[in-house]
Amino acid sequence: MDKAFPMFSSQTIAQPYTVAVQTSLLKVERRSKILEIGTGSGYQAAILAEMGAKVYTIERFRDLYLKAQTTLTELGYTADFFYGDGYNGKPQYGPFDGIIITAAIDHIPDNLLKQLKTGGRLVAPVGKGDNQVMTLVVRNGEDTFDYSTHGLFVFVPMLKGTVNGK
Repeated sequence: MDKAFPMFSSQTIAQPYTVAVQTSLLKVERRSKILEIGTGSGYQAAILAEMGAKVYTIERFRDLYLKAQTTLTELGYTADFFYGDGYNGKPQYGPFDGIIITAAIDHIPDNLLKQLKTGGRLVAPVGKGDNQVMTLVVRNGEDTFDYSTHGLFVFVPMLKGTVNGK
């Protein structure tokens, strides 16, 4: 069904339409280096891997991180999984061709923008509550970025830190 579903840890898996919108805005090509912030179930990471991307994915909920890593590995997908705070990104693996944030943020952190290569694209729902706008940021130079918006969506909020779970 094309709707969001609840998962454990009070998180949701995005509806397929939303995953398609975010993925299309990234303009993924084979061998693109993509950083995903918010692994969740691993669905978005699997889509990116199917497209031939080199996927780096971060999850703040330990239970979700472990479950997604196990599931995707068992299904034969290759990705680099990290348990940690998505606000930090993974600068040691950048620069990235694309960064996809799968939780709502009130602003796009500068340190994530700096992890994009020139020409790189970042896609994120920006805003609070039901007022979240899918935002695309394209890095044009060292300190120049173009912003565009692509409709209203609803995501769980992106939070700082990590959650150990059980």
